[in-house]
Amino acid sequence: MSRAANVTQQKLAEKLTILNDRGIGMLTRIYNIKKACGDPKSKPSFLSDKALEGAIKHVVKKFPNIDVRSNLNTLNSVNTMKAEIVKALALYYFTFVDLLDFKDHVSELLTTMDTCQVLFNITTCFDLTKSYLDLVSTYTALMILLSRVEDRKVVLGIFNAAHELLHGNSDPNFPRLGQLILDYDPPMRKLSEEFVPHSKLVLRALLSLKSVYPRRNLSAKQWRSAQMLSLVTAPAQMLNPAQTETMPCEYLSVNQMERWIVFGFMLCHQHLAVQGAGELWTQALNGSLVTQVYRDEVIHTHPYILAFFESNKGIGKKAADVKECLQTAQQNAAITHRERRKFLRTALKELSTVLTDQPGLLGPKSLFVFMALSFSKDEVEWLLRHQHHVIPRQSKGKTNAEDYMDRALPELLFGMEELRALVKKYNQVLQRYYVQYLSGYDAVVLNELIQRLPHVPEDESIILSSFYSTMMELDIKQVEGAELFDLNGFRLDWFRMQAYSSVGKSSMMLEDNKEFAKQMNTIVFHSKMVDALDEMLLETSDLSIFCFYRY
Repeated sequence: MSRAANVTQQKLAEKLTILNDRGIGMLTRIYNIKKACGDPKSKPSFLSDKALEGAIKHVVKKFPNIDVRSNLNTLNSVNTMKAEIVKALALYYFTFVDLLDFKDHVSELLTTMDTCQVLFNITTCFDLTKSYLDLVSTYTALMILLSRVEDRKVVLGIFNAAHELLHGNSDPNFPRLGQLILDYDPPMRKLSEEFVPHSKLVLRALLSLKSVYPRRNLSAKQWRSAQMLSLVTAPAQMLNPAQTETMPCEYLSVNQMERWIVFGFMLCHQHLAVQGAGELWTQALNGSLVTQVYRDEVIHTHPYILAFFESNKGIGKKAADVKECLQTAQQNAAITHRERRKFLRTALKELSTVLTDQPGLLGPKSLFVFMALSFSKDEVEWLLRHQHHVIPRQSKGKTNAEDYMDRALPELLFGMEELRALVKKYNQVLQRYYVQYLSGYDAVVLNELIQRLPHVPEDESIILSSFYSTMMELDIKQVEGAELFDLNGFRLDWFRMQAYSSVGKSSMMLEDNKEFAKQMNTIVFHSKMVDALDEMLLETSDLSIFCFYRY
């Protein structure tokens, strides 16, 4: 297979973008069905109709091998209401059909990426690696959520029976849907089998977190000693731009990374003995007792993993490590997170005070703002999940319920809102700073790095030229004239280039040109300060999760 067929025509970046968006849509639809079927007030009336009780029991018992023609007497009640049933359950049924279609597309893309031998690294190919891990975890969450829809067999079976009675034939999707329901009940056994051919790529993507996750998952004491998020500890450097070699990793959600690690290593448990894998796994399991599936749907991490491990021959021995992590998490996790929230309340107050007084510092220190928001969002979401899903432990007649309460939480939320308001109020300060930064410094540095790149293929050469020209065309007069900026194409081209330059047979591997890759990731962050501040605020400080909990 030629390089063009392998990479350019496969459109890996575009497919990852589309499937991740579609995956969130599918999660939302399955979540809504689960909630609707779980509530007597909102579930389809047919499912609780006394007249259909016998037919429903028969459908569930025989699912998915329901012989409609041989059981007309049993299904007579369905026959009398067949048109109404098909109309009422069509939305539910075809959501499951769409899930099947999504599953096929994900499987096809993952197989293509295996064939292309994609080399993942979160520190260089950030967008590619993040999108891949997002897709894997979203797909896993979908199958877990699917297995929790109580009336899935009833909905599919009754709809198909009504369809056959109405049209004279079964719906063509039903056999595969029936098998899907059986295969993923419970889901992890089938998922782990399904991911055997993909396990090497998943492992590589997860292991690239070794240089990011441990240093992001620090205690409050370590944050204090490093003077994290402080603008005043080094006054001489206050005007210097905040820079690291891994800019997008600095505000990447720790909760998100832990979800990748938990789901990823459950899928690829056979690789837990690989150097570095066990450390990531242990650290993730030590920090939380529940892992988010979607919105307020969670798994109780350790019991869920234990049930999966103990039901499979050959991996039961790994259960002892999980039990040890459970004890550690029960003893230390709540205290660790409480201390982090305490530190962040003070840090956010200091940041907002300094930036309110000197809003010009938002330019060089914007990274600090988004780090502070991301850290805080992680802690708020952690508290919310554990407050509502963890049963307090009894010890000497007392419970540890207080460990999951925080009367000072409003102060942290207020600190987040103050920083958000500053970013929105002084968005032009950020735009002016980064428009000049991109055209006056980043473009020059990038041009020098481009000249040193060896063996640049034609597709990559075109993209590199567009990077430089786009940055050089930026002008401060555009900010003064209130022009709307749109650098989404610029960022998508960098995503494409990551895909082109991270496959096994590429003549220009990003792994061999890390300085260029890290500079481009920095430039992408700078570009977001020009035209994507709302998206950045959404990513780092969206707290819409509160809508799904009664607080």
